[in-house]
Amino acid sequence: MGSVGTALLELRTAQKSAKGVSLYSRYVNRPVGRYLAAGSHALGLSPNQVTLVSAVFSFAAVAGVALGDPSWGRGVAVWAGLAVGFAFDSADGQLARLRGGGSAAGEWLDHVVDCAKITALHSAVLIAFFRHPGHFGVTDDVWLLVPLGFQFAAVVTFFGGLLTEKLTPGPAPGSPAAAPSRLRAVALLPVDHGIFCLVFLLLGAGAGFRWAYTVLGAASALFLAAFLTKWFRELSAVQR
Repeated sequence: MGSVGTALLELRTAQKSAKGVSLYSRYVNRPVGRYLAAGSHALGLSPNQVTLVSAVFSFAAVAGVALGDPSWGRGVAVWAGLAVGFAFDSADGQLARLRGGGSAAGEWLDHVVDCAKITALHSAVLIAFFRHPGHFGVTDDVWLLVPLGFQFAAVVTFFGGLLTEKLTPGPAPGSPAAAPSRLRAVALLPVDHGIFCLVFLLLGAGAGFRWAYTVLGAASALFLAAFLTKWFRELSAVQR
């Protein structure tokens, strides 16, 4: 264990590259996660324990969507749970790097929790649409396909990106890191999980939530097509 201030100083030099990261993750989620990682380090928590804290916040919010009655107050609570869970999701990796590197089991746990969170959250929206059709203006069962389509795009994007990262050779030792693109960071905002969390602030708006969720789902599908094309081309150039 150590002081929060010392941990923060060390964490400044233990950050992942900002390449391919949206503005929200770069300027909001990672900085918040840095403070949470420093505090967790001072408390003597392990990275796996921080991952489980992230899961508790995230799945409490998921349960709120699926089991509660939609309202403005519940929307704020759901957003807060998802946002805090996302920040702790950033903190576990930062804490692992602060402690000298993570473990294979820790990385596995982190990815399994992330995949479960993505799957469960869209399932919860589907349940909410089914339980409260009048509130959300779900006048036709076709609207129930929207969470399923969004879930498909989100899960395939998650898995495809993770697999691409594993199959792509790392940079040569000593090579300079590629400079992050601000334009790309802005373009990635529609598919950033932190931005997605914001839509739940509209949970009390009924049809307003449904339309905002649908727009983000459509953006996720478009980005999936672009990502798959890009990843396949990049991996096609890799010599095994």
